[in-house]
Amino acid sequence: MTLATLSEVLQPAKSGGYAIAGLVTLGWEDMRAFVAAAEAEDTPVILQAGPGCRAHTPLLVLAAMMRHLAQIARVPVVVHLDHGHSYDECAQAIDLGFTSVMYDGSRLPLQENIDRTAAVAALAHAAGVSCEGEIGFVGYDAGAASTGTDPAEAALFSAQTAVDAIAVSVGNVHLQTTSKTSIDTARLTAIADLCPNIPLVIHGGSGVSPNQRRQLAAAGLVSKFNIGTELRQTFGRALRDALTEKPEAFDRIAILSKTEGPIMTATKAIMHNLRADRS
Repeated sequence: MTLATLSEVLQPAKSGGYAIAGLVTLGWEDMRAFVAAAEAEDTPVILQAGPGCRAHTPLLVLAAMMRHLAQIARVPVVVHLDHGHSYDECAQAIDLGFTSVMYDGSRLPLQENIDRTAAVAALAHAAGVSCEGEIGFVGYDAGAASTGTDPAEAALFSAQTAVDAIAVSVGNVHLQTTSKTSIDTARLTAIADLCPNIPLVIHGGSGVSPNQRRQLAAAGLVSKFNIGTELRQTFGRALRDALTEKPEAFDRIAILSKTEGPIMTATKAIMHNLRADRS
């Protein structure tokens, strides 16, 4: 298999009662580990280039790395721009070969968010690319507070933007280092009822317990969980272990290669948990 759009992997997940992992990538080692885990679990994977990654590595380089891995993978791989904050940024990603873009207008007034997201969605669809939008702001641990998604506004957003997936704010928070989030399932269910054909996305998935992630996926309420912090913690532990084991090590490739096995193992567990349809 090879490159896939977000819609191509999320629509089957929604109807099948499982979810796909949207994995925040920071470098070559974690990208390779994510794809290897997806192949081992025989499941699609979404490689995501977020703002932090883009600030460190040019988008052109990220596109080439992700597309290469997608083209040689045995499972569908989505190459996704996460939290694009402008039309131009999303347009650049599409031109570079990303198969999915997220426009994040969640801090904007409702109608402005709708109008800007709709413009990006139209551009993406004209290029055969998927588009994710966000309605209701998802906050940050020890940072900006969330603004919960209003179900009626989500329905309006869905109808007027034609996005392929909607990120919602239902208690989830970015950058949580423990699974302490309690998802507001009543709000989430109300959104799903009013947006029956649109896959819903949970950002800040690291803060949601594996058990609740599995339950929400199996119920068809969430089709994509974004996972970043949880796997960055795995990377950090693996790197410290490698340097502790061999403190005289200095070769970058040799050191970083030690992180791939632990990341792959942790990613496989996440993916297996989200595939309730196979248990």
